[in-house]
Amino acid sequence: MKTLACLLLPALLLSGCAAPPGVTLPLHQAWVDGRRVAYVTTDISDAAMAAEAGVHHVPRLAGAVGSGSASLTERVYKFADGAQISVFASAPAPVGSARPDPNYSPLWRLALVHWKPGRPSRELRSEEAVLAAVEAGDVGLELTGIVVNCPIVTGLRR
Repeated sequence: MKTLACLLLPALLLSGCAAPPGVTLPLHQAWVDGRRVAYVTTDISDAAMAAEAGVHHVPRLAGAVGSGSASLTERVYKFADGAQISVFASAPAPVGSARPDPNYSPLWRLALVHWKPGRPSRELRSEEAVLAAVEAGDVGLELTGIVVNCPIVTGLRR
């Protein structure tokens, strides 16, 4: 079958047949455990946020938030003032299909991070750093019911 495709593809290209349309999604950067990853956003459960991001509004995603092990989501920490890139709680290890990570989900429950007035801001690069800043009183955390579908598409790098 592969040989047939190799023979037919050049003929189709020469005949003027166009390749199927593609989709281009913007890559975004985030932190996971002190390393940068790249991800795409395809769907958001909140209408205003989906419109702002230019992605699908999917209200049903909010149903992925359950309690305990029933939740299909992990947290993504988004800085409300936009001062830094988001922080994901985890990433697939490795990225790709070679060895699927049974603990990874591309569905994230949004937690908004707010720097408290008079507290010095700094870049937080891991979930542990965000939680330590909460404990120190530097930031406030607002756990929302908003779910975003943000698959991580490139691996961890410093």
